[in-house]
Amino acid sequence: MADIPSGLLEACVVVGAASDKLREVHQSHQQGKIKELPLLGAEVLQVHAPPFVTKESASSENQGHAPAFSRVQRRRSFIKKKKERAGIANGETAKGSDGGGGTTTEDISVPKDLDLIALPQLCFPGGLQIASEQREDSYHYLVFTDVFGNRTHAVVVQYYRPIQFFQDGGHQNGHRSSSKSSRLYTAYGICVISKYPYYNALRDCLSCLLTQLKPSWMGDFEERVKEFSAKLALVPIPPPGQLHVVFNLRPLQIGLPSREDKDRPAVDLDLHLPFLCFRPRQLLQIITSLLTEQRVVLLSCDWARLTLLAESLMLFIHPLVWQHPFVPILSHQMLDFLMAPTAYLMGCHLHHYEEVAAETDDLILVNIDDGTVSSSWSDGIDLPDVPLAAAECFITRVEGLQVHYDLEVCHLGAGTEVNERRAQRKQWQRKLNTHIQNITLELIVNIFREVHDHLNYEHRVFNSEEFFRSREQADQPFYKKFSLQVLDTHIFHSFLRDRLNRKMDAFTRMELSTRTEAYRLRSMTESPRRPTMQELARKYTSPESRLSKRLGASLPNLGESGGSLVGPLRQTSFKNIQVDSGMKSPQSPVRFFKLPEFPPPLAYHYVQNYYQEMITLLGKAISGAASEDSSLLARYHYLRGFVNTVAGKRLDALEDFQNLYKTDTDIFPGELVNALVDSLQEGEQVLADRRPEIKRLISQVKRDHERERARHVDEGVKRFQLPKKHMQLEDFVRHVQESGIVKDQGTIHRLFEALTVECCKSSLGWHGGGSAVKAPSQSIFYLDSNLEGQQKQVDPEIFRVFYTFWKETEAEAKEVALPASALEHLEANECVFKLSSSVKTSHGVGKIAMTQRRLFLLTEGRPGYMEVTKFRDIEEVKISSAPFLLLRIPSLKIKTTLRKETFEVNLKSEVDLWHLMVKEMWAGRKMADDHKDPQYMQQALTNALLMDAVVGCLQSQKAIFAATKLAHFDRMKLEVPLMVPKTTSETLKHKINPSLDLTSPQAVDVLLYTPGQLGVSSDSEGDGNPKLWCALSDGKVVVFDATSWSMQQNQVQVGTSRVNCMLGVDRQQVWIGSQDSVIYIISTRSMSCNKQLTDHRSEVTGLSLGERSEKYSPKVAYSCSAEGAVIVWDVSTLKVRKQFRVSCDRLQSVQLCNGTLWCCARDCIMEVWKNGMLHRKISLPEQLCGSPTAFSSLLLYHEREQLWTACIDVGELCVWHLREPTKPFQRIQLPDCAGVTCLIKVKNQIWVGGRGWSSGKSRGKIYVVDAQRHTVEKELVAHTDCVQALCSAEDRYVLSGAAREDGKIAIWKVE
Repeated sequence: MADIPSGLLEACVVVGAASDKLREVHQSHQQGKIKELPLLGAEVLQVHAPPFVTKESASSENQGHAPAFSRVQRRRSFIKKKKERAGIANGETAKGSDGGGGTTTEDISVPKDLDLIALPQLCFPGGLQIASEQREDSYHYLVFTDVFGNRTHAVVVQYYRPIQFFQDGGHQNGHRSSSKSSRLYTAYGICVISKYPYYNALRDCLSCLLTQLKPSWMGDFEERVKEFSAKLALVPIPPPGQLHVVFNLRPLQIGLPSREDKDRPAVDLDLHLPFLCFRPRQLLQIITSLLTEQRVVLLSCDWARLTLLAESLMLFIHPLVWQHPFVPILSHQMLDFLMAPTAYLMGCHLHHYEEVAAETDDLILVNIDDGTVSSSWSDGIDLPDVPLAAAECFITRVEGLQVHYDLEVCHLGAGTEVNERRAQRKQWQRKLNTHIQNITLELIVNIFREVHDHLNYEHRVFNSEEFFRSREQADQPFYKKFSLQVLDTHIFHSFLRDRLNRKMDAFTRMELSTRTEAYRLRSMTESPRRPTMQELARKYTSPESRLSKRLGASLPNLGESGGSLVGPLRQTSFKNIQVDSGMKSPQSPVRFFKLPEFPPPLAYHYVQNYYQEMITLLGKAISGAASEDSSLLARYHYLRGFVNTVAGKRLDALEDFQNLYKTDTDIFPGELVNALVDSLQEGEQVLADRRPEIKRLISQVKRDHERERARHVDEGVKRFQLPKKHMQLEDFVRHVQESGIVKDQGTIHRLFEALTVECCKSSLGWHGGGSAVKAPSQSIFYLDSNLEGQQKQVDPEIFRVFYTFWKETEAEAKEVALPASALEHLEANECVFKLSSSVKTSHGVGKIAMTQRRLFLLTEGRPGYMEVTKFRDIEEVKISSAPFLLLRIPSLKIKTTLRKETFEVNLKSEVDLWHLMVKEMWAGRKMADDHKDPQYMQQALTNALLMDAVVGCLQSQKAIFAATKLAHFDRMKLEVPLMVPKTTSETLKHKINPSLDLTSPQAVDVLLYTPGQLGVSSDSEGDGNPKLWCALSDGKVVVFDATSWSMQQNQVQVGTSRVNCMLGVDRQQVWIGSQDSVIYIISTRSMSCNKQLTDHRSEVTGLSLGERSEKYSPKVAYSCSAEGAVIVWDVSTLKVRKQFRVSCDRLQSVQLCNGTLWCCARDCIMEVWKNGMLHRKISLPEQLCGSPTAFSSLLLYHEREQLWTACIDVGELCVWHLREPTKPFQRIQLPDCAGVTCLIKVKNQIWVGGRGWSSGKSRGKIYVVDAQRHTVEKELVAHTDCVQALCSAEDRYVLSGAAREDGKIAIWKVE
């Protein structure tokens, strides 16, 4: 069967000298013909690879499967020749030899990608040395890389045995020896190869093997190695997570640590070794060499250090992956590999240092033994420094490491049990490794923290030039080497591809968790990049202060304070922040699964019994594990699924993997399960159809596989390039979005109109037919057919000039030098976006500066600051003229509410542009204040800056007219004064935009508020703050911190279909019901979705939490789907406790009240007993029976025993008595309401969301109804599109979400 999971062993190879060579050396030595013992060539003597036993080898067995964890399909034949050995080590003839001169051959299965030709050289990289005395065993480590970049790992032990031959037909058994003067020793290399980097574990295994080989006869040598190999082939690899596998291999207990997550390799080496060899700055140089893809050569006198250091470096740059040749050990025959022209990481013996440095240029030479880094072409090393802030942070962290184990255990006594002492040492090493990985990951995060700010996800573009320009001046040499040619850098290309795919890996998790609140608040508004006053002030501070600010995201005790937009919903506790708390990651307690004692591994029957015993032990572990510990349960099911697979129990394996949906989908082995499904035989397929869980899994896997095959994903990463052809609207939108100037499609459409305004003007004076016409201006082309079907186009040269002007303006803003008096008056997050030339004003000569909040004057001569006005204080802006000698110079007059006199400034030729910009900012400020939506201000600012760029690039008489196309808010104010009703303005607190990262607004389908957790410890995952969950289109879920309304999580993806409902089950998990019939479960701590409930057959429409009869009774949840199915879930175990079906037209929601379940469908509302039996049924009110309307929502008012209902296309509420719901006893008319979509109860009020009419236009409206008097207290004009979702935040605020045309969330004050 294809893709059988691989166990620990891939192959075991024995390497040594040929018998005839040993005989020759031995005889020459005895005769005194040689003075120095020679180096011999090594060759492969034995190869052992799974499968060691098969079903066919046991004729008495009639069931089962290939017993070893092996990839049997990826094998090739190795013909091993057994020559007659007249004399071999220990003096005994090998088994199978007839003692004559003939030869026998044996066909052995060998892994397909194992190179047996080069292996002997790597097992003896310094050559096979004959010795005159016994030498110590020596270990080293190997890495093999195939053409696809897949790595295989190996551990080699070299151990010596005496060379003894027959003398005159006599026989020696190896325990009686000749005189010491005549004894020689030869080395044997035993190489254990694995797909997994378990260096320490495999070294320990080889140590156990040597305890058996050394006292044994040479005739038993091959059999003992084969038995050892067969045992390792039975060892399964632990799944990612906290479950480790241990097994006994006398005299030691061996442990296989699991991977931390599926994106990281297992770490089974001592990561502190590089810190013992190098100082932190040297390590930074080596890491820089890798990041900039140099040719790096490691050198050491100890072969073992080469691979261990190289593998540690690979882990240090994670999640970046080395894409070039990786050969940590080169034998002396392989040194010509160093002449390769590509980047590489290789290693060789230190005595080749001079040779390598002299013959090869452009090498980074890393001397492990001396702890030095040098280059082969000069005395110094020409490498850019790591960015200052990241480097200093790394050095500080490293200096705090405790890398000496003896200091940790000096207070402890000497242990008498070797395995206990080993376990203690491994525990210390595991903690230290985790700490080191956090430090190096933090280094990578600090270097590339702001990469995502320069990515365009829709078009998969990275703007490398912008990223480079945004770096600190002192750091730019590093990024110039690395970033300007990023698309030619394979290591970074792969990293960017993962960022564009929104991969939630360790980098993303740390980057998100260490963002400052100020950064989150800044990211809530889409505005052009300019330095803030805080950043400008930093220019005048000391380097130490500058460093602290740059590290604010990594050092929590230096975090910036960010003001709340509404005010905290709950006072969170103050905690003492640790220096390194920003890089802590919660570690689940490690659990160990101990394998049974190994059976005779070469007997099929015993091997099958061994698998069965392992399955039994895993079953007991699953039964004994706490149901709340779903992560541990997932690992047990994963491991048992693997064992069932190799034991031939395919259906049981599928059932185990099915359980991963409810425990942890992150470790679901999709390829293996797909291979299992394809391999099912006819009888197994029939049995699978009878097991509902397996049947669902098979259909799900097939759907996913077909979807994956049908879906074409562009995995490439493009560099932003200026257009070279004329652009129609669609192409223009794409190029502007790729440039990073603006994302919003509406704004880009207006910019297109501005840049093509020449087309409209010139076409009025042209007549012709059917040909392409070029307008007098070079900015546009259009195609004409009697002036019908014109296609406007933007000239690429105009776009280039526009883009250049925009970037130059952006760069000039960074160089603005403001006097200290100005910095004192401006807020920390204000930015100067526009600065005029020197002009005369009514308050002296100076320059007019514009920020997002105000206009101010920078006086000349004696630098000073004078505020002109804040935009919200403007009363009037108009163009006038001021006398100057015999001329009248155009001027701008600004009247404010705070001054009697009018401020006048002689802006000359700039006056029209400033007039447009100031009016747009004024209109945007007014709309932002009226609608409590700061994004209006940011949009107005973007419009104003685009006006500036348009005028700057067109340089024609029509430039100002073109700029008016971008005066969006000023035009809205003139055309339709958007007056916000007083009641709405007083109740509305704030608005936020969950679609800010997207190119167009998305509908807010569902809202959920989850309360915070007081007293959350600093080392726990999650911040304990209350959160707002917002479901957008296509399965996107955005999460906000409800203390500041800043975006905490840009996007959690739950499938690709619409979300219908959300439920906060407890403080640890949120359930999300989707249109694709799946319930997704998100962990509130890790903010990831790794569980799914797949029992529904139709779209999930409702979720509700059950009532607890007793304090310790199991918590249950109810879910319903459109076809009428209702499932009762045990929340702790995620198992189905009960399910039933109700008959109705599209079941929409379920609610529990006083022990009965209320189900809302389109055509009726049903009260159902918990066993599924119908108790009562409520139909549409009589007056609505003939209309095409339907129920949209229901609300149970428990305290008053009332049922409130609403309909889709009817502007009224019906109130029913729960005791006699035959007809509504009260009907509440909602003024100007066209339909209701949602209802919630807040205190003694019912908040109703829907759509209605306001000022003759359709609007999203909210009605606040007094629950006692049944009267409408407030009518709130909430959104420009229908209100689709409502939720309450602890009865202090109500949050409403609107449909796609609006796409915003409004926050309302509850009275």
